[in-house]
Amino acid sequence: MTQQIQPIFILPENTQRSTGKNAQRNNIMAAKLVAETVRTTLGPKGMDKMLVDSLGDVVITNDGVTILKEMNIEHPSAKMLVEIAKTQENEVGDGTTTAVVIAGELLKRAETLLDQDIHPTVIAKGYRLAAEKALSILNQMAENISENDKSMLKKISITAMTGKGAESSKEHLSEMAVTAITSIVEKDKETGKTIIDLQNIKLEKKVGASVEESELILGLVIDKEKVHYGMPKQVRNAKIALVDAAVEIRSTETDAKIHINDPMQMQAFLDQEEKMLRDMVEKIAKTGANVVFCQKGIDDVAQHFLAKKGIYCVRRVKKSDMEALARSANGRIVTNFDDLSEQDLGSAGLIEEKKVGDEMMTYVKECKNPKAVTMLLRGSTEHVAAEVKRAMEDALGGLASALRKGKIVAGAGATEMELARHIRKYSETLSGREQLAVNAFAEALEIIPRTLAENAGLDPIDILAELKAAHDKGMKWAGVDVFNGKVMDAFANDVIEPLGIKTQAVSSAAEVAVMILRIDDVIAAAKSSVPPMPQGSMPGMEM
Repeated sequence: MTQQIQPIFILPENTQRSTGKNAQRNNIMAAKLVAETVRTTLGPKGMDKMLVDSLGDVVITNDGVTILKEMNIEHPSAKMLVEIAKTQENEVGDGTTTAVVIAGELLKRAETLLDQDIHPTVIAKGYRLAAEKALSILNQMAENISENDKSMLKKISITAMTGKGAESSKEHLSEMAVTAITSIVEKDKETGKTIIDLQNIKLEKKVGASVEESELILGLVIDKEKVHYGMPKQVRNAKIALVDAAVEIRSTETDAKIHINDPMQMQAFLDQEEKMLRDMVEKIAKTGANVVFCQKGIDDVAQHFLAKKGIYCVRRVKKSDMEALARSANGRIVTNFDDLSEQDLGSAGLIEEKKVGDEMMTYVKECKNPKAVTMLLRGSTEHVAAEVKRAMEDALGGLASALRKGKIVAGAGATEMELARHIRKYSETLSGREQLAVNAFAEALEIIPRTLAENAGLDPIDILAELKAAHDKGMKWAGVDVFNGKVMDAFANDVIEPLGIKTQAVSSAAEVAVMILRIDDVIAAAKSSVPPMPQGSMPGMEM
């Protein structure tokens, strides 16, 4: 009699599991699909995507990270490619599509090697070696740049905006971006390093006018209006008091009752309140301030007194705006009226209230040497304005990255082609199977010029052959001219990108590709299948 062997269940019911080559194939397929999705948006001739969420909100963009965030991706290894794009956005601010496309291509090339029975750890080792070599080659290839080289900075900005919705006004917007970034650059006194905090450039988008009408304010734009109609609409040579205290009578911290049994007492009580508010206003006026930005509230009576003295006031200003005001107007935020003195006041050439769209806003303009500035970005519709803002974020991120590292390279696929050539040579110095992986890495980098050519409707095979020939002849910056289908010197034709975009894209793409390749078992827990509780019932109640 044969004995029945009882099956052993280790994992809970409905757990899905794929192992070995099957798991690798699925992971690579998911990552490749994500890369394919954003691939068509690359370059000056890239197309846009329209994303509609469950509520019917529409986003139209060709910004890689925005597309991936809005797509709501479920597959675990596809999510890892979204993480690359997010990291690229946070670290460099541009080049998100490049990073994702390279990662997808690295996995595609790895799949071919897996079919040849090359072990994943061998491929992973080869990719790591190639990425390490690529970073050192990139640093050697790069050219230097400084913040005084305004024309080169403008070229970086124009390159970042080309192919985006804001391309029609790229000259005007790039001029704004360069002025903004150079005004907030600071040097670390000890290390001499360049410090750029992009938080000091405030991007305000308003629908209504054309993109051309976007403007840079050397100061701040605050979406608040003056508190009293009797206050001046405009203040020249403004002396600004920044107050983080309420211009109101403070209520007692403990519960207190005041018994009044005589109307005269009541009047004295009100007179005293008024006197206290008048004293507060006098303290402000005595310092010579003619503008007050208050982080907290301003009492109605105090508003009246301030208006009589011709002081322009704004209340309930955000903390971040207060800090930006202190940086642009060179003032100090004071938390107590008794401490307010003339030395604490900031200054601005002009403060005025203006209507933008259908909102009243306060402009703080003509600040001397401001360390915080505002860009007011316009667009004829909400979608246009949002895309202009995204393009500006890419341009500013690129400029900041270029100035922090002080190094730039050419775009148009030139850098990737030169890198591929060097890595191919490097692979010949290796023995063993890693050589195949390093060679695959070099081929994967060629996806960038290939994609640029495909998106422009050119023949990628012809273009790549021409590019290879040019690079072999020593043309370091030979790239694709997508507008006339020829090979050009990208550096001479002003297609310039910061080195940071390339180093970050190559290293993060290699790391994620290696991580996905090393997975040979995917265990997905069962979805929770607890039925929803009927309304009105309690747990444990019998229905």
